[in-house]
Amino acid sequence: MHPIKRVALVAHDNRKRYLLDWMARNREHFVGTELLTTGTTGHLVEEQLGLPVVRFQSGPLGGDQQIGARIANGEVDLLIFFWDPLQPMSHDPDIKALLRLATLWNIPMACNESSADFIISSPCFQDYQRRIPDFTSYQNRKIQP
Repeated sequence: MHPIKRVALVAHDNRKRYLLDWMARNREHFVGTELLTTGTTGHLVEEQLGLPVVRFQSGPLGGDQQIGARIANGEVDLLIFFWDPLQPMSHDPDIKALLRLATLWNIPMACNESSADFIISSPCFQDYQRRIPDFTSYQNRKIQP
């Protein structure tokens, strides 16, 4: 069994304050955890919470895709993505791709404060072995030209 060690943090502009407030209340869960963030979110987590982060580009500039690549490479244990369901996003296809990859690779996801609370309060947060999907048959399929 393994503790959750690599957490990806993403928040849309109208949800950054909610994520930061939630992180401040639950800071002790993230000390010693590798935090992977999109640009502005990471800057705010470092500045306001004093937690070190690995910061990628801003979401619209490719940060969502960079985190998605980490998920596909098996380098993310949990995705916390406070997204704004009321605000249209210019980079909506990137957001859907990130959520698709997290689902595909069986990554636990929290999209709001309640689901994030459930995840970090679960015993699985400290002791969890995620089942990694086996895509061998998909990768070895024969494609007819």
